[in-house]
Amino acid sequence: MTTDAIRTEALTKYYGPVVGLETLDLRVWDGEVYGFLGPNGSGKTTTIRLLLDLIRPTSGRAMVHGLDVRAESRVVRAQIGYLPAEMPLYGEMSGRGFLSFLSGLQGSARDGDWIERLCERFTISRVDLSRRLGDLSHGMKRKFGIVQALMGRPKLLILDEPTAGLDPLMIEAFAETIAELKRAGRTTVFLSSHVLSEVERLCDRIGVIRRGTLVRETSLDQLRREMPRRVRITFAGPAPPIPGSIAASARSVADGRWDLEWRGPLGPLFAAAGGAPIDDVEIESFNRVDFGLSG
Repeated sequence: MTTDAIRTEALTKYYGPVVGLETLDLRVWDGEVYGFLGPNGSGKTTTIRLLLDLIRPTSGRAMVHGLDVRAESRVVRAQIGYLPAEMPLYGEMSGRGFLSFLSGLQGSARDGDWIERLCERFTISRVDLSRRLGDLSHGMKRKFGIVQALMGRPKLLILDEPTAGLDPLMIEAFAETIAELKRAGRTTVFLSSHVLSEVERLCDRIGVIRRGTLVRETSLDQLRREMPRRVRITFAGPAPPIPGSIAASARSVADGRWDLEWRGPLGPLFAAAGGAPIDDVEIESFNRVDFGLSG
């Protein structure tokens, strides 16, 4: 039986006349990676702060592993690894001291080997560990933030814009880490982002929030079946005519290529080329406008 890692019921937060979040009903299953997707100011961070009991709701309630986050706040937070969008750091503290301090606050046994593995994965050297946090670059501070969220092996990871400021190699290391957690099945990941490619790669399901309201929730498999993709097929020679039987919502033939918007498997599209030699294929995935991510 699938159980809830996160459940909210009509969760609402008003900041005076401003709607931060309105009647959010959300369920995140144990062991899944859930992407919470929306533009800046849509209510993602407000939701996270309510889950952590850092702010209190105007109405409604939130539960983590069946525990009310207000009534059982300390117990709930002990189960969570949290990476905020803006990581508060103690500038005079060394990286090693920072991790040791937070490990002590978590109250669990410190797994030195696991922390060392995380530091290696995110290229945090012994020199970096000895440096003052105030002297580190934004990207290096972000890596320390990721390590501190992961080091206690929490049952629930809540990550707010986790890859902001990371270079491509570190984004890849982060993706590998989430994939490992997903395969192990012991950790639920709630990942807030406004980057479509990030949630497409990492998540099992996504919820789209806009202006404080959840406007859509779907699995990635369902999304791939439903959403159009822009496909450009470049031929080695002249482009053949596009058969009228091809169910593309937009199509054009120019300069030896096809440009189409396509839903569903790509096999029938390639078959329609009738054996004409294909030089290159470009596929642009889900459209930001379809998700309301442009504002």
